Amino acid sequence: MTGAVRVLRAAVLPLALIGLTALAGVVLGRVYAGGLLTWLVVGAAAGSVLVSVAARRLPSWLVAPVSVAAMAGWTLWSLRLAATQAELPGDLLEVTADAARNGIPRLLTAMIPVEPTPDTVLVPVVAAWLAGLTGAEVALRTGRVLLGYLPAAGLYAAALYVVGPNAEPALGSTVVFVAVAALGLAAPTRTASGGGDPTAELTPRVRAAVRLRLATSAAFGVALVVGLVALLGPVVAEQVDGRPVDPRRYVEPPQVQTLDENPLIRISGWALHPEQKLLDVSTQRLDAPPADAPPDADPAADTARSVRIRLAVLSDYDGVTWRVGATYRNAGRILPAATAARDSTVQTVRQQISVAELSGRLLPAVATPREVSGARVAYDPASGTLIRPEGLTPGLRYTVTSAEERPDSNLLASANVPAGDEVARVLRVADGVPDPMRRLATQLAEENGAPFARASAIEQFLAEHYRVVADAPSGHAYPNLGFFLFGPRNGGGQEGTSEQFAAAFAVLGRLSGLPTRVVVGFRTSGQGPVLAGDAYAWPEVLFDGLGWVSFDPLPRPNDEPRPVEEDFRPTPEDPPPSEAPAPTAEPSASPEPAAVADAPTGPDGVSTPVLVAGGSGGLLLVVGALLLTLLAMRRSLTRSRLVRGDPGQRIAGAWREVTDALRLAGRPVGDDLAATEIAGHARRALADARAGTTGDDTTADASIGGAAAVGESSPAVDELAALLNQVGFAPGAATPDQAARAAEVATAYVATLRSARPWWRRLLWSVHPTPLRRARRAPR
Repeated sequence: MTGAVRVLRAAVLPLALIGLTALAGVVLGRVYAGGLLTWLVVGAAAGSVLVSVAARRLPSWLVAPVSVAAMAGWTLWSLRLAATQAELPGDLLEVTADAARNGIPRLLTAMIPVEPTPDTVLVPVVAAWLAGLTGAEVALRTGRVLLGYLPAAGLYAAALYVVGPNAEPALGSTVVFVAVAALGLAAPTRTASGGGDPTAELTPRVRAAVRLRLATSAAFGVALVVGLVALLGPVVAEQVDGRPVDPRRYVEPPQVQTLDENPLIRISGWALHPEQKLLDVSTQRLDAPPADAPPDADPAADTARSVRIRLAVLSDYDGVTWRVGATYRNAGRILPAATAARDSTVQTVRQQISVAELSGRLLPAVATPREVSGARVAYDPASGTLIRPEGLTPGLRYTVTSAEERPDSNLLASANVPAGDEVARVLRVADGVPDPMRRLATQLAEENGAPFARASAIEQFLAEHYRVVADAPSGHAYPNLGFFLFGPRNGGGQEGTSEQFAAAFAVLGRLSGLPTRVVVGFRTSGQGPVLAGDAYAWPEVLFDGLGWVSFDPLPRPNDEPRPVEEDFRPTPEDPPPSEAPAPTAEPSASPEPAAVADAPTGPDGVSTPVLVAGGSGGLLLVVGALLLTLLAMRRSLTRSRLVRGDPGQRIAGAWREVTDALRLAGRPVGDDLAATEIAGHARRALADARAGTTGDDTTADASIGGAAAVGESSPAVDELAALLNQVGFAPGAATPDQAARAAEVATAYVATLRSARPWWRRLLWSVHPTPLRRARRAPR
């Protein structure tokens, strides 16, 4: 009986070490799918401590190699088990090498719940074994129990940090951790060197001194611990209700390539090579729609090809480019289930897809994927799209099981669209929308009040007025869409690929208050090869209770588009003031009263001087009114050029202000000169004008002084020329800040050039009609 009690007491501390290490696996397992990770960590904790107990009589330098060899065996078995359950291809060596190379980043970027795969279990298993080995050697071999608890406590804290805010607070496991630690401390320890009282052989006087020192040290230790608890206790207690830091924010998740950031631009390339084979697809619908299922709300469902495979969802638009803007997290076979829309039915679709010549990282699948096997994927729950971080390779074969939602079309007519911060991303309209596009959206919205009616009106307008052509150039920035919508039909306008149709629908929808996005994918029968000609883009609108509903703005086959001008004629964006008839500079009939100066009296008996005075006064009034009118029109023209319109128009207007100033200064420039040449001409004109104000045009000093005085203005004119070139070669790329800078440069240059003119020329400068006539003749 005494031997059994002794063995039981000796087993308390090893069991406590196993329990403390295993609790880290319990805490970490809360963010894993299933219980495999927890059991693997428990096995590592038990194995490491038991190996140390069994090898207790061996030399300390020999225990570590023996334990590491046992750890290698347990780790390899754990990786094989995880790979088998996750159905990952490859042999054990390949799986182990990949897990060792990518274990830490994939663990911190994996989607929660994390599937136990070799790369997500390797680090926890190895860390648990090493913590158990270190703790057992310190606590059992040297008898320093508290020091032996440190590895297990560090592992437990690391598990809490990795879980972060992604699980409920681990209050229960923490209490158990403290209780197990206290139990281990209460058990008597026996080191490898034997037990007994080390002071037994000392003299009574020395033994008393040693015991006094030990008691003093213990009292000091207790006081120190109590003081630390009193000092740190409130601080720790305040953090109980705080939200933990998520370490995932410090690790960059898998990213798409530049090719995949905007796959919308690939539509035109695929359209030029329609026979290129991209995929092989086999589709199986696992459950038929119920008998009372609502009819399909998809306007494109009446086409012969009934399966649409999504490649990417584009929600962000900056006026130039539609982008994916997704955050992908490494995921296992089972993907997080999203809540289906309230008023829609769900049908399970399973597809086997083989990659042929499709490149990039985006992984095609029917919306919305729920399970993927055969490929390691990363997943974005917001858009329901997949990527393969390693990239697509010819011959890659995978199986996707998706939950395909079908909204109830009977509820669309009365459905509303959401608003607020949650959908601000898909309602945002970037600055610089062309006025004709905004007016078209307003016209379609005014004629159709309900959200679905507005969306249908946009869809119908695009389908009836525009033509699909395979060789249309790619582009969906504001200038591209403006040319597509309103460009001349005989000049390449009013035609495009599905890229322009989907992008124009999405922009017009957002201008009408509809949350929209653009989807890129393939329209196919669901069986056999998927060709490049099957690629197309379509817009989607978000409705309350129905989710994202697809629209198809492409024209129907054999339909001849109707000219846009029949239903919408865009008016000029900013008609210049010069379009109004300019008053002529020469008075027509005012000199006539002076011709009768020697007439004795008027018909009413009014004397001739009165008539002459009245005629002169009338002439002065006419001339004054004319000058005021010219002044007002010149100022209106300047304001129209520098303030109104998009940034590109304002930069061009600022440049026209500079060229008009040169003409008024008697230094006109030809239309055949480049912007940089005109900028050099402007610098020389200002230098000459300033040199002329010195009163000695013939001296070299005046010319040198004028050139020095214009030194500050020279770079600014060059800057304006550079902005003009940017507008000419990159339409739509100018920003409001650049337009404001152009106006500032033009205003400063004109004022400086005007101030260098004689006083009587400065008076005529502001009312000279030449800029008005040139603005009227300028092409619009």
